[in-house]
Amino acid sequence: MEFYIRPINSGDGKGLNELRRMPGVFETILGIPSERIKNNEDFILNMDSNQHQFIAISKLQNKEEVVIGTVGLSVNGNHRTRHSGSIGIMIHKDYQNKGVGTALMDAIIDVADNWLMLVRLELTVFEDNVKAIQLYEKYGFEKEGIKRLAAIRNGQYENEYLMARINLVPYPTR
Repeated sequence: MEFYIRPINSGDGKGLNELRRMPGVFETILGIPSERIKNNEDFILNMDSNQHQFIAISKLQNKEEVVIGTVGLSVNGNHRTRHSGSIGIMIHKDYQNKGVGTALMDAIIDVADNWLMLVRLELTVFEDNVKAIQLYEKYGFEKEGIKRLAAIRNGQYENEYLMARINLVPYPTR
């Protein structure tokens, strides 16, 4: 399977919306089946300099491109927490466990570590999302706590883990 990663652009709202509303995806993120394309397009158009977003694109046999994943990083804007950011990621249900999540995490962590020099990255994940937790742990994320009754999913309140990755690697100076 071939795919590539690129920064998100205006016009990607439809593909992002299809991904966010997809059964097998929206249950693991804070999406909702009635989310509108305009909301996604507005999000893209209104991103500021503290937001970084990549998408994974695959080409179908008919050469049509489809969004198969996305990852975002929001750097905290407060001066005292500017060393940290939050990550969110989602992968098309038919492309999970095929390297897309790893490629997206590589891209966003490169930005966080090598271009923004962030020390702390954090995220939340439903406590039963074992595959996602394994992906995050592969990148050094550790469980810091449980957010009890953090979100509604399928008519029930569900817990989320708060996970973080601390990168105190000394940066070389010239």
